[in-house]
This record gives sequence, structure tokens and C-alpha cells, in this order.
Amino acid sequence: MGIYGLQYSQTQTGAYALILEEAEGSRRLPIIIGSAEAQAIAIILEDMKPTRPLTHDIFHSVAEHFGLDLTEVVVNDFKDGVFYAKLVFANGSDVLETDCRPSDAISLAIRFNCPIFTHEFILSAAAFEKDGNGSGIRPIANLTAESSASPVANSLYSAMTPEELRELLNDAIANEDYELASKIRDELNRRD
Repeated sequence: MGIYGLQYSQTQTGAYALILEEAEGSRRLPIIIGSAEAQAIAIILEDMKPTRPLTHDIFHSVAEHFGLDLTEVVVNDFKDGVFYAKLVFANGSDVLETDCRPSDAISLAIRFNCPIFTHEFILSAAAFEKDGNGSGIRPIANLTAESSASPVANSLYSAMTPEELRELLNDAIANEDYELASKIRDELNRRD
């Protein structure tokens, strides 16, 4: 997975959608993160140099000092709308895995210049696929009954007709508002 971009969340104050994109595919995975985590990622993506090191920068320096190499980051689970990740370190022949929030894991992956991976079941449950001309996205997943039982079912979207929802979904896709598009997709899937 590569980083496609960051987008300010229009539905959650102070939150951002971190969009990951398949390296050899057309799916995009939106992960909602906080503003501090988005800033830590944006600083590296924009090649900015903060006056003082951020926590991720300090961790990178300490790990390098002790010969600990972050070899990969894996977004390894998706439960009840929450993503989970793990860090995989190597120290010589020793391998260490540790649990981590996806936002921190990806921030570290950028600093260590290591690959980001995920599992097919996560992409199937939460990813979008770019449309044929690359200008937007379309939902590709049929969510399970457990994951589709979201708060969206009780929202204002539940009062809209399928045609109204599809029109709203097309608008969200055109504006690359992945978070809104995923909520509308969830409501449409809940009805199927």
C-alpha cells in the first residue's frame, strides 16, 4: 500500500481521512485519524523540517541508534469500524512484532521508508475502487451483517431513498470525500 493522501473530515471535527492505495491495484483504503497524527504524516509527506523533533522522529533516531530496523507495517485487522496495525522490527536475526495504531504505524513507515501491507479481507470490507477513468471511486465491498450494523443505519441517510443515496454517493465520490462515501455505501449495503 502507498499513501494516496490526507483529507480533512467533514463529518468529524478535528479528524482526517488517511487514504492508502494499492501499489499494484486500484483500491483505496480510508482510515480516519486525529489531527496530531495527520500532522505527523503531513510533515514528512510535504518534506517539512520541524524546529524540534516529533515523537515519531525521536523513536526513529533511538531505533537507529540501537540497530532496530522497522521492516514492515501491516494494517492487520478491522473490527467494528476500527483499524488495527502492527509494526514488524528486525534486530539482526531477531524479529519483533508489536501492536500499534495505524496512524502511528504509517507515520513510522514513512520515516523508516518501509513497506505498508494489509490483508485482502480488510480491503474487501472497507476499501473503495477507483472508477474506470480514475476520477473517482466506487464501493466494492459487500459488508457482513456484523460490520454493516453501523450508526449510519440510524442517521439521516436511513430516511433517504436509494436513488437519493446513490446521487449523494456520486457527489461524495466526485469530491473525493471518502469518509462520507463510505457511510453512504454502508447504508446502501445495509438495505441490500
